[in-house]
Amino acid sequence: MRTLRAVDEVREHVAAAGAAGRSVGLVPTMGAFHDGHVALMHAALERCDEVVVSLFVNPAQFGEAADLDAYPRTEAADAAVAEALGVGALFVPSVAEMYPDGFATTVTVGALGEVLEGAQRGPGHFAGVCTVVCKLFAIVAPDVAFFGQKDAQQVLVVRRMARDLNLPVEIAAVPTVREADGLAMSSRNGRLGPADRERATALRAGLEAARAALYAGERDPRAVEAAGVAAMAGAGVTPEYFALVDPDTLEPVHPGAQRVLVVVAARVGPARLIDNLPLDLEPVATR
Repeated sequence: MRTLRAVDEVREHVAAAGAAGRSVGLVPTMGAFHDGHVALMHAALERCDEVVVSLFVNPAQFGEAADLDAYPRTEAADAAVAEALGVGALFVPSVAEMYPDGFATTVTVGALGEVLEGAQRGPGHFAGVCTVVCKLFAIVAPDVAFFGQKDAQQVLVVRRMARDLNLPVEIAAVPTVREADGLAMSSRNGRLGPADRERATALRAGLEAARAALYAGERDPRAVEAAGVAAMAGAGVTPEYFALVDPDTLEPVHPGAQRVLVVVAARVGPARLIDNLPLDLEPVATR
């Protein structure tokens, strides 16, 4: 595996792959690899001939300096994981390489990035995500880019960006990978002490309570959301948001919706966690 730190090095690497007729997959990450990242790399290696994994803690998408400072940096360990899996190249740029002096361009996607995470983290969050991902697409020119379903809104935002800008890349969503107790894997989980780690399962409990209510025939979104919030309260966690939204638009669902995305975000101790659950429902009358 090659570790590349300059844009020109990456372009030369993928140009050689393209000249040989090899398809290119990109896995954009901020490092601190866990099994969720491994699943993304496995998916990329299964579909593409050449896989590039980017490792860049993007300051543009952090609204809080403390969160940026606390984000784990584990390049050596991450490189060992990627190499063992068979990744061809690890792109590890510096901040100066990605945002050189005079950098002044921002990519935004409008309303889709202004709700949920956008509302909580501020409009700069998804602008930072879209800007860095757009740059990565321009640098790597992947055929397919792989993102985790845990960040469902991010997947939608990146897909919209790629569609609107006519970027020739497929956005593939890989299912959420969970711990044995249901907690979605996240690099931020490592910041949880034992007590907070136990409380963090409240997010999954809330999602499961919403699923149970919907499968029992409840179709009032407010009643389902209340059931989820109540389940989280049992573990002493109050969500920043808990909502039933359309999985394509993120707009609030109507009572007869048959496709629902249940989304949740909460602070547990020092970590801010997110999760979601996509559901396909049958009409109540036919259940």
